[in-house]
Amino acid sequence: MKESQENSIREAWVLCLILGLIMINFPFIHIFNTEQLIFGIPILVLYFFIGWPASIAVIWFFARHMEKGSQDSSDIVVDKGDP
Repeated sequence: MKESQENSIREAWVLCLILGLIMINFPFIHIFNTEQLIFGIPILVLYFFIGWPASIAVIWFFARHMEKGSQDSSDIVVDKGDP
């Protein structure tokens, strides 16, 4: 059980890394690199100013969830019966 949980955590971190790399690479940068402005700010700049903190927030929530899960599992007491 513990090994499968560690594998799923590792897979989730790898997925976060891959999604982060994809979001700062050519296809997405090209999509948002236009002459249009929103509130006088280029869309590419907004993409970075919104996307970067959003990715940090996702990683923070994920790390907090992992921390909570490790605290919950350390609080489990196994009752082996009366001696």
